Amino acid sequence: MKKSFRYIVLSFVVLMGLSAPQAFAGNKDRSGQAGASELLINPWAASSGWGNAGMSFVHGVEAIYGNVAGISSCNTLDLNFSHTSWLVGVGNDTRISSFGLLARVGESSVLGLSFMSFSIGEIPITTTQNPDPGTLGTFKPNLMNINLSFAKAFSNSISGGFNLKIISESIKDMGGVGVALDAGIQYVTGPFDNVHFGITLKNIGPTMKFSGDGISLRVFMDNNSNQQFTMVQRVDDFELPTQLSIAAAYDWLFAENNRLTIAGNFASNSFTNDQITLGFEYGWKEMFMIRAGYTYEKGIWAKQFTEGVLYDDNCMNVNRGLSAGCSVQVPLSKDENAMKFAVDYSYRDTYTFGGTHSVGARIIF
Repeated sequence: MKKSFRYIVLSFVVLMGLSAPQAFAGNKDRSGQAGASELLINPWAASSGWGNAGMSFVHGVEAIYGNVAGISSCNTLDLNFSHTSWLVGVGNDTRISSFGLLARVGESSVLGLSFMSFSIGEIPITTTQNPDPGTLGTFKPNLMNINLSFAKAFSNSISGGFNLKIISESIKDMGGVGVALDAGIQYVTGPFDNVHFGITLKNIGPTMKFSGDGISLRVFMDNNSNQQFTMVQRVDDFELPTQLSIAAAYDWLFAENNRLTIAGNFASNSFTNDQITLGFEYGWKEMFMIRAGYTYEKGIWAKQFTEGVLYDDNCMNVNRGLSAGCSVQVPLSKDENAMKFAVDYSYRDTYTFGGTHSVGARIIF
């Protein structure tokens, strides 16, 4: 067991070393230069309710996004579905649908699979010759992430895991595909296993690049010629939004069947501001949970939007930082190991828009 743990720690350290130029080279001048920014969106209803503060505490399917080591808590089989209304009030009503499942494949090993798909709605097609919307029809962007995960519990205290992401972004005549890797470790200690630590490195991978007919066009040889040829425009590749998170949490166990967890998370982003999140979760009999969190970053206290532009130029995030949510989880029989069904909800506050709402349902075997 110790030998296996050394291997995963060594792999994690090597991964951090290879990614160090990306993970710690972020600055304001690089803002907006990364692509696939949807990789930083938490689509799950429970963990987003306290602003990703619980990265050392997250478990089940939602750990595929938060800290993949947490999927090792799966007993037999976990299923999770979540639907998110992203930035309510945006013209095209962006929706995010996510589905994931976990299955135990050994005494201490768990495999996971999840899908995350964006529905951005229809966008009018315009060209230089036909700039007016509505004359050429519409198109629908397609964004999807597929996650393949593996985690192992090396002892009652330590677990680690890896997650392979397949990233797909496309429109009708152009698209790009990429891959990325996440790695995470969780450590639990304390007299009642009530002290949690976690570290996770996300979105390490090669650059992405778009290709397709959408980057080519027909042009004339000169103004006096009817001869046309196809010109293909050069497209630069782009990096992925690497993120390193370090998190901790503490459980206060009081009265009977009452738990209060205080958690914090520091996220170092390569292409956006670093973030600090603090949050809490109260649980009663692990059947009813409420949670809230606040994420701070430079410029987050911008006072308002002025004609669509943030008042504070340092703010790189439409979110105000506040999040809240709740869960109801009930066993389907009196058996201690009975299947459980849960419903989750979260709300994330935003500038101008009507916030982000997520609703999810889980089945735990």
